[in-house]
Parts: sequence; structure tokens; C-alpha cells
Amino acid sequence: MTDPDHGPSADAPHAPRALQAFGATSGRSRLFRALVVTALLGVAATLVYRYSRAAIAPAPATAHAHGAGPAPASQEPVFLDARAERRIGVTYAPVTLERLSHEVRTVAQVTYDERRVKAIAPKIDGWVEQLYVNYTGQAIAIGEPLLTIYSPMLVSAQQELLVATRLEQNMSQADADVRRGAQELRDAARRRLQYWDISDEQIGELERTGAITKTLTLRAPVEGVVVEKRVLAGQRIMAGEALYQVADLRVVWLEGEVFERDLASIRLGQGVSAEFEAFPGVPRTGRVTYIYPTLDPDTRTVRIRVELPNRDLQLKPGMYSTIRLQTVTSAATLVVPRSAVLATGERRLVFVRRADGMLEPRDVEIGLSTDQFTQVLRGLSRGDTVVRSATFLVDAESNLSSALGGMGAMPGMDMAPPSGGGTAPPKSGGAPRRNSSAPPPDSSGRAGARRED
Repeated sequence: MTDPDHGPSADAPHAPRALQAFGATSGRSRLFRALVVTALLGVAATLVYRYSRAAIAPAPATAHAHGAGPAPASQEPVFLDARAERRIGVTYAPVTLERLSHEVRTVAQVTYDERRVKAIAPKIDGWVEQLYVNYTGQAIAIGEPLLTIYSPMLVSAQQELLVATRLEQNMSQADADVRRGAQELRDAARRRLQYWDISDEQIGELERTGAITKTLTLRAPVEGVVVEKRVLAGQRIMAGEALYQVADLRVVWLEGEVFERDLASIRLGQGVSAEFEAFPGVPRTGRVTYIYPTLDPDTRTVRIRVELPNRDLQLKPGMYSTIRLQTVTSAATLVVPRSAVLATGERRLVFVRRADGMLEPRDVEIGLSTDQFTQVLRGLSRGDTVVRSATFLVDAESNLSSALGGMGAMPGMDMAPPSGGGTAPPKSGGAPRRNSSAPPPDSSGRAGARRED
């Protein structure tokens, strides 16, 4: 080093070593400062992380919690000005008293009247000699011949009747007791043939001619259409064996299913209008005669039975029909438009317009519903005004109001709703609400800027 006054210093040889020591000290200082800064940054990051976790975590449910709680379960009343109502299409309707007319429509199928289905079974054994009713679907009348049968039992019964008839004739000169006995014997032989479904004409012909016949004719005891035939010519039949099944189709049943929600609209004896695709424009009328006691758990429907006259025999079992049941409430009841009721899954509500213009959500209990109206059992009064259309949008606005009300207590947040479609009616004479976090205006009317120190 060089001294400005005395020339070169005596410590000049040691100058490089001092500079090295100074450089080492400066390097350690920089390293120390870097470590300190790094530690401070780490502490700051940890504090920020913990603070953010505390802000995100739900506030404890205490009486003095000041954070935003969960949204309330019920909606809040909402206010819509005229402009907002026009924008979302809100209309209103009064709650009125009406007699509701409800139509239940379903598909039904024609079936037999089970009370008019009969089986024809002979009461004797034998062999079928000839068939007169020999195909399914053949119409028969009472007394019409079905078949001729050979039966040893019938031959013996004919012989007994002829013997009893001759005995009665021979005892015509005997005393009264003997004549009475012969007559009872003859009557017993006649009854046996009658019990075996032998007609009085055939018995009278036997008594008149006195000739025993090999076969006798069995006649139809019922009227209807043969729906099942189990006999052939030459077949051996047994007593009690059902040879024919006959259905009287002058009255038929319609079997249909109605949904569970329509059961309250159906009663026994109710009039029914039935339309058939085979006879368009010609409805037929019947009545409900039976409601089945069980419900199908898969389709949630209940079967009903309708009795329908069919004197012209045009209705065939298996045909499909559309049936309509009209129901009118016995007395006038409170009703609202069907679109006014909003089903949320857990409840049903309507929005009632109060005198101050607020739209108040109100739970209601509903009853019968038609295409236009819904019966209100509880929750409304006659003369109330309810939202008729855009109910879903009003409900969304009400839910938003509830959500904003739950978040408005958060520190540093001002959740005042916008003035365009607001959730509260405007208050006269009040100053406009201002965000507390905004800077106050200065004397020039502009927002003041921060002063720099």
C-alpha cells in the first residue's frame, strides 16, 4: 500500500493477506444473510399455509362463530321488480274454489265374465256315437243337442221305466195303496233319467212307444260359445268328465291397470267409457265392478274390472280397449294452477305474493291433480295470489338469497345483492348501500387515492 504523505507504507508486504481476510469475511456475511432470508421465507410460507388452511376449514359450530355457516334448509322470501318479472316470465294466479273434473285413461283387454263360463260334463259313462257340437267357437243355445251316447246304464234305466209303467197300468183296479206304490216306482224311474240330463221329450217318447233305444241324446244346459272342446266321436267318456267349456259373451269384462296415484279417483259402480280400435267412433259404456286388493310392486299399478254389455257379440275376448273414467269432486275445493306447485323431492311448495310484494315460499299439501289444476289440502287460503309461471326460476332466486344470507357474515365480505333483480324491496329515503372496503370519495367526487409518505 502507499501512504499519501510518506510514500510506501511499511505494511505493504502484508496487504494481500489483509485483502484476503476481508474477502473471506464478506463472503461469510453474504452466506449468513442468505440463510436468514431463507429462514424468514420459510416461516412466512408456513404461516401463510396455516392461515389458508384455517380459512378453508369449516368453522366450529359454536354460538359465537362469526364465519359463514351452511346455507339454510328453507328458502328466503324474494323480491322481484317489474323488470325482473318480465325478464324471467313471472305471472300470477289467485287461489280459487273449484270442482275438479279428473279423467283417468288406461288400456284394458276384453276377457270372459267368469260367472258366465260353464263346463258341460255328462253324469254317466258311455261311448259317443255322434257329435252335433264338434268345433271350438260354435254357438249353442239351451236345449240344443250336443251328442248321442250309448250307455248300459241308460238302457237299464229305460227298462226299469217301462216295467214300472206296465205295473202301474196293471194295478189300475187294485186298492189305493198298491196303486200308490206302483206310481212311486214309475216316478223314481223317470227321475233317474231326468237326473242324467235326459229330456222330458225323450222320456215321454219312451213311455208312449214302449221301445228301448240304444242311444240317447244329451242336450246343452247353457247358452254361449264353445271356448274349449275335449270330446271326439267314438270316444269313451266317464261320468263327470268335462267335454265342453261354454262362455256366455252377452256380458264381458275389461281388465285394466291404473297407477297408484289414480286410485283415489276410482270407486265401485263408477261409469266407464270404452273405445275399441275395431269400432272407431262407437264408444261403449260400462261400470267398475271390482278393484283388485293387491298392487303390483314392479309397475306400481292396480288392476280394475269393468263390466260391459255385449248383446251383439261384437266384442271378442282378447281385444284391446282404451277406457276413460271421469271423476268430479263432490264439493268445491281450493285449487291452484298445476304449474304453480314446485316439487323439490322432499316437499311441495308454492310462492305466495304478499302485500309488500315479497314472494314467500310456502309448503303445501296437495290432493287431486288434473291437466290444469291441482287441489290444495293445506297451506293456502282462498284469495291468496301465487306465482303461476317461472316458479323454478323464482325458487332459484330464493335459494340464492338464502346462500347470500349465509355468507354475508364472513369477515371482510359484503354480499349485498345486485339491484337489477334484487332479493329485497327498495327502501324509500335510504342512502344507496356502499361496499365498506372501497375507498371513500374525495372532495372532487372521485375515489381517493392512497397518500404516499
